[in-house]
Amino acid sequence: MVTVRVLYFAKAREVANTSEESIELPEAAATSDLISIIVARHPKLQGVLTSCVLALNQEYLSQGQSVVLKANDEVAIIPPLSGG
Repeated sequence: MVTVRVLYFAKAREVANTSEESIELPEAAATSDLISIIVARHPKLQGVLTSCVLALNQEYLSQGQSVVLKANDEVAIIPPLSGG
């Protein structure tokens, strides 16, 4: 098992009702597996995740890119931000 740290920002933080959590995954699990676990824990995130980008260890991933996770990786869930 590997443990990764998940950070939630903006709308994702609001819907998940937390700013971060640790999630245990089986060895060789990928970001797509992590997303499935996150949705199972926080079903209301399903709609939010469609417009989010992921960052792995502070590096943005391409839309739909799935990467194998290692112990102590940090995955950030970042919804689009608006400003003016």
